[in-house]
Amino acid sequence: MDTISSAKPVAGMLAEICDAQPFVTRFSVRNLLTGETIERGADEETPSASTRKTSIMMAALKAVEDGRLDLDEAITYEARFAEEVASGMFRYLTPGIVISLRDAITGMMVLSDNVCTKMVFERLTLEEVDAYCKSIGLSGTHHRFLIPPLALPADHTLKSVTTTTARDQTALLQMILDAQSSGDVRQKLGVSEQLAAYALQTLKNQILRYAIPSRLPFGTVVAHKGGTGKRGRMNAGIVYRDGAPFYIISAFTDEVPQVMADGTPGYTMSLETIGRLARACWDGFSNK
Repeated sequence: MDTISSAKPVAGMLAEICDAQPFVTRFSVRNLLTGETIERGADEETPSASTRKTSIMMAALKAVEDGRLDLDEAITYEARFAEEVASGMFRYLTPGIVISLRDAITGMMVLSDNVCTKMVFERLTLEEVDAYCKSIGLSGTHHRFLIPPLALPADHTLKSVTTTTARDQTALLQMILDAQSSGDVRQKLGVSEQLAAYALQTLKNQILRYAIPSRLPFGTVVAHKGGTGKRGRMNAGIVYRDGAPFYIISAFTDEVPQVMADGTPGYTMSLETIGRLARACWDGFSNK
C-alpha cells in the first residue's frame, strides 16, 4: 500500500477493509483539514464508469464559458437517445420532452441518466473532453466512448471503456472545491465563479446515496459521483462535516466477482467496501 501520510491508524483501517475482500480496491483519500493523503493503487488505470461524468460536466462548462455552448439551449428528447441506455429515468419517458442543456447536465450528474449524458456529449467530442482532462493535469484519464456498449463482458479490457485513476478523480474534486475561492484554479478549469459554484452544487445534489454516503451519519453532505461498471463499482466525492469540506475520497473496485463465496452479489460487497472506507475516514480523521 502506497501511503503519503502520518495518519497510520486510518491507513491501517483502510488497508484492512480492502484486504478483507478478494477483489481489487484502489483509492485516494485526502484529509482536507490536514492535507494528509492515503492511497492504494491510486495511479493505476481503472474503469471509470460514470465517475467520468464529472470531467464531462467540467468540459461542457468550459465550453459554456468560452461561448460555444449555452446552458439555456433547448434540447428535445428523441427516441434515439434511449437506445443502448441502461441508467436513469428518461428512457422510460415519452419522446418530445424539451429540457435545457443545464437540466441535461443536472440529469447526467444527479441521477446518472445516460439519455442526458448523450444530450450533453453530442455537443462535445470525445477528443475535446479527453484533451480537456489532459490540459488540467488528469493524465491518467482516457475518454474512449460516448456510452459503453451494454453487451460488454465482465472481463472486458481497459481499452474497451473510459478509464481513470483514483488520484485523478481526487485531483479533479480538489480543483472544483478550490475553484470556489481561487481565480487561478477557475482559470485552469476554464470556468467562471458562477459555473464553478454550479458544478459543486450539482455534485452535492446527487440523489444516489449508496457507497460513500451509505455509512455516514444521516444527512451528511457529500458532493459526489458514483459509477456502475461491469468489473466493479466506484464513487468519488467530497465529504462535508459541520458545513465545511472534511475529506475527499475516490474509491474504485475492480475484478469484482458476480457472486461472493457466501452467495452475496459481488456488487453489494463492492459498494459496502467503499462505504466502509468512507466511514473509516470519518471516524479516523475526526479523532486527530
